[in-house]
Amino acid sequence: MRHRKAGRSLRRTSEQRLALLRNLATSLIEQGAIITTEAKAKELRPFVEKLITKAKEGTLHARRGAVKHIHKRGAADKLFQEVGPKFATRKGGYTRIIKAGHRKGDAAEMARIELVGD
Repeated sequence: MRHRKAGRSLRRTSEQRLALLRNLATSLIEQGAIITTEAKAKELRPFVEKLITKAKEGTLHARRGAVKHIHKRGAADKLFQEVGPKFATRKGGYTRIIKAGHRKGDAAEMARIELVGD
């Protein structure tokens, strides 16, 4: 039974899943939008929105908390210098998921996740 087991496993161990979300979040921050499977996009959304909320605070403590998950220095700098201030007046909903049809190889549902305003 899966009672009280929130989130998708994405057929990965917890370490692999965390590494996947960190890499997807880094790519999303660097590029502004990425195309991935719908399940991954839905799991990525709360992960990235929590990072953006930390970036809005702008404190050293928030930066260190975000750098735990964003390992590239350039992406972390962009998160705190560009993305955080851009959403300073917004209370939430920093990302948008748009369905993008099926992938040709395995018919997986694809989606585009992007930062709002890009």
